[in-house]
Amino acid sequence: MAAKNLSVFDAIGPRMVGPSSSHTAGAARIALVGRKIVKGRIKEVQFFLHGSFSKTYKGHGTDRALLGGILGYSTEDPRIVDAYAKAKEEGISYSFIPTDLGDDYHPNTVKMLITNEAGVQVEVIGESIGGGSINIVQLNGLRVEFTGEFYTLIVKQRDVPGVAAHITQCIASEEINVAFMRIYREEKGNVAYTVIEADEEISASAVEKIKEKRDLIKDAFIVSLR
Repeated sequence: MAAKNLSVFDAIGPRMVGPSSSHTAGAARIALVGRKIVKGRIKEVQFFLHGSFSKTYKGHGTDRALLGGILGYSTEDPRIVDAYAKAKEEGISYSFIPTDLGDDYHPNTVKMLITNEAGVQVEVIGESIGGGSINIVQLNGLRVEFTGEFYTLIVKQRDVPGVAAHITQCIASEEINVAFMRIYREEKGNVAYTVIEADEEISASAVEKIKEKRDLIKDAFIVSLR
């Protein structure tokens, strides 16, 4: 009989073979997005598990997958199996909290509150929608939508005239082709997020050009899973 090739997720969990990709690969990808958004060293993360995540996260290896993503591991990284020990080595405290986020969220949803060593906290809510695919649906209390499948840039900005033009000019100057661009805001004149999904890799120089307008731009960071 030919040997079977196993992924890292086939080995996660006691006596558990081949857990759902929604509960493992998708979970790891959501947490990896969170890792990319947070600046600096992570000190603490709280995982609020909704729907089926809250019921099966131990048996399906969702807990290790989430920790692995926070540690910066991709879904193919074998270190995910030892995520608990690795998190302890890096001094990251964590908790898994079953919760009910309401009927508006997918059954495989996690809300993450991630705190860095400077005490800055970021909130990210992501949905694992099947086959390892994800949607990030909330960032710091603001509804957003992106998957990480494209080269993805997020810009936190003042919601005033001229910001979108500045961002697009910086992207165009690097000859980056934009697939999707969306602006999300809660109320006029406050903080907004621009999410750009591009066909080509978004260069660091493009990000630096965007951030030069400190009167308009609060932050800009790449969160692509490519």
